[in-house]
Amino acid sequence: MTDLDAFSGALEPDGDYEALTFDDLDLSGQDAAHARFIDCALRCCDLDGTGLDHVQLLDTTLREIRAGTLDLADATWRDVHVTDCRLGAVQAYGGRLTRVTVRGGKIDYLNLREAHLADVRFEGCVIGDLDLIGAHATRLVIEGCRIGRLDLTRAVLTDVDLRAADLSRLDGLAGLAGATISQEQLLDLAPALAAHLRIVVA
Repeated sequence: MTDLDAFSGALEPDGDYEALTFDDLDLSGQDAAHARFIDCALRCCDLDGTGLDHVQLLDTTLREIRAGTLDLADATWRDVHVTDCRLGAVQAYGGRLTRVTVRGGKIDYLNLREAHLADVRFEGCVIGDLDLIGAHATRLVIEGCRIGRLDLTRAVLTDVDLRAADLSRLDGLAGLAGATISQEQLLDLAPALAAHLRIVVA
């Protein structure tokens, strides 16, 4: 990503943004639904309440973004890096995420219900509530992250690695099929698994 032009002005629905840098801008409350961001860099911007539903994020980086609420429903993410962002409630349900890395930072609630994830990594971040209800995830890795609650209800997992995740609470135990967990995690989950399978331990 080189020779980016600085963006100025306001975001617009259905906008086309290519090879642009968004640096330390207040974009809060703006509507960019159905917009396309190609080979862009968003750094230190305020996106609180910004409407980004149905956007396409392609070969784009987001660094140190902040937002209390962020609407990314039904978005397409491809070759995206999200680094050191502080986000509250992120509505990213129904999205398609391919080759996405989320590194560092904190997200209070990440709603990825019914989303499709392929080659996605969460590294060294804190997520209060990670909602994967009904999601399809292939080659998802959660490494060095602290997750307050992970919900896998009706999730379909393939080659998902949770071994290096700090999971405080896991809902939807049946959704663990297709995941790899550590022996320590298995011991922690043993009471919940027993209850789920109606096993009496005496």
